[in-house]
This record gives sequence, structure tokens and C-alpha cells, in this order.
Amino acid sequence: MTRYMARMAATVFLCLTPIAVRADRGCFDMKRWDAILADVRASAAAQNVSDKTINAVVKAPAFIPSIVKSDANQAEFKLTLDQYLARTVNSTRIATGKKKGAEYPTMLSRIEAKYGVPRHVILAFWGLESNYGAIKARHKLSDAFLTLMYEGRRETFFKNQLIALMKTASKSDLDIAGIYGSWAGAMGHFQFIPTTLEQYGVDFNGDGKIDIIHSVGDAMGSAGNYLNRLGWNSGERIVRRVVVPADFDRAMLAGDVKRSLAEWAAMGVTNPDGSALPVADMTAGLVADVRQWNTAAAAAPADDGLDTDVAPRPVIVAYLTYPNFYRIKKWNSSNWYAIAVATLADELK
Repeated sequence: MTRYMARMAATVFLCLTPIAVRADRGCFDMKRWDAILADVRASAAAQNVSDKTINAVVKAPAFIPSIVKSDANQAEFKLTLDQYLARTVNSTRIATGKKKGAEYPTMLSRIEAKYGVPRHVILAFWGLESNYGAIKARHKLSDAFLTLMYEGRRETFFKNQLIALMKTASKSDLDIAGIYGSWAGAMGHFQFIPTTLEQYGVDFNGDGKIDIIHSVGDAMGSAGNYLNRLGWNSGERIVRRVVVPADFDRAMLAGDVKRSLAEWAAMGVTNPDGSALPVADMTAGLVADVRQWNTAAAAAPADDGLDTDVAPRPVIVAYLTYPNFYRIKKWNSSNWYAIAVATLADELK
């Protein structure tokens, strides 16, 4: 698509979309678009990005209307924890992860030795983020970032991502026009955004480039480096599945309340089989799907003390969350995601 055609497509799209999506700017604003390109050129040049990379970004950019739609219509998924785990830690993903572990044993051992992150943890992140590289990127990232800058909701954030991407491409002599990712800017086997790549990316295969899209070694090494820098402790588990009493304080089940294992045990937290928690000088949080439990409890027959056939109120299945759990949350802030990584990692040991 030529630059003229891209602008015409954007003009038609923005003239037909609701005012809320157009951010009250009316039809496509050519002056704003050109100002963004000029600002990117100047900012990139000031940070020593090569002319080759700059020209590849600003010479014939394309506005991508579908990205504006995606940003304006992000769905809020409300899966239960069990539903989320069924989707993310299924038998196919576990089997594929084991095959990938057998395919890259030396590389995974090198990463574990250098960064202290176990192979099964690296594999779990890889599986969750891109299904071991099977999920293919759709969007040319430089155009995606320019589109999101124009859309304006988080212009500074996406400009920073674009400049970071340009710096990495320039430093590693990568063709930025060939770097594709998600509409929001995540890329490669572990779905790094450019500022994360700039800070934690490593040339693990030693070819003088940092390429987390085409090099599995660079991708795994960068993931290991990132987790290492987050403080990963290979001597600690991530979560422990437990049960808590039916009358447990729900406010303590979001993971933000930390207690010693002895304190949790005194509150009635046990292993799923009813046995006592291990004795250890550790603190942990506690996470449960309270909404799912409340639904189950509401559906249970009321116990009036007379009907001996009434089933007891369901116990609350929960997870003790150790420090590595909170390191995962610096990668992705979702409790469900962190539990899925932990669950998949355990399956891949």
C-alpha cells in the first residue's frame, strides 16, 4: 500500500467511526500525522538511531485502522481460575512443552547455569506467551506504534516503545520493516515490548545481534536474564495448592496480604488432603477465586441443621503464593497468569 493509499484508508475509516473513537479530531488529521513522523525522526536521530532505520520507519508508514478498533474495544475477560487453567495448561501444551525441552536441552541448561532460572520455568513462560512460538505476529510494529501514537490515548508510552524498537534495530542491524508483533506491540517468542527488550535483551547465540523473533536462543536468554534481574530464586517454589475453611476472610484471598506459613496454618490453611503445611521460615500470600467460590456456595443447599443429607459448604481451594509468584507478576500482573505459569512449570519438570 502506498503512503497516499494508507492515508486515504485512514481518512475513510476515521470519518465513519464514532466521535469517541476519533477522539474528537474529526477526519484524518494530516498535519498531526506529519507532526508525529517529524517528532519520531528528530527523537530517534537524537538517540543515535541510524538513518537507515529512521527512513525505514518514516518514509512510507501505514496507518492501520484495525489497531484503533482493537485499542478501543479491548474485551474484559472474566474467566474463572479453573476455566483459565483449562485453557492455558492443557494436555497439548504440556506435551508440546516436553517436546521443546527435549529439542533444546543444551540451550536450556546454559540458561539455567547463567541466569539461575530452571528450564521448566523458561518453557512455561514460552508456552504461555506464544505457545512455543506457534502464535504468529500480524502487524508491522513500527506502523502499529505510529497508529497508536496518532490515536492518542497513550501517545507518550507508544512513542517510547517505537524509539526503543528503533534503537534495538539500529544497534543490531535488524530490518525494522520486518519486525512484526501484536497490535499492542508485544513481539517474539516471549512477547517482550521494546522497552523490556532494550533493557533485558541479550545476544545469547553470539551472532552480534539481539533478535528475539528469529532466534530461540536470544529469546530464551533474554527471558532468563529478565527473570534473573527480577530476582528469581531457583530454590523456592512458586505456589502451593491448599484449602482454607469455608468461613475464611475473603479479603485475605487476593494475594496482597502476606503472612508466615505458621500464621496461615493457625488460621486453618492446610494441604488439600488435610495435612499440615510444612514448617518453614517463609512468608506467603494467599490467592483464591473468590467469585467462583461465592457462586458455588450460593448454589449449595442451605444447612438448617435438620437435614443430614445436605452437603457441607464447599471448601475454598487456594494457592499460597511465594516470592517467585510476585516476580512473575512484574512480568504480567494477573494472578491467574502467575498461577498458570507455576502450574505449567510443575507439569514440565
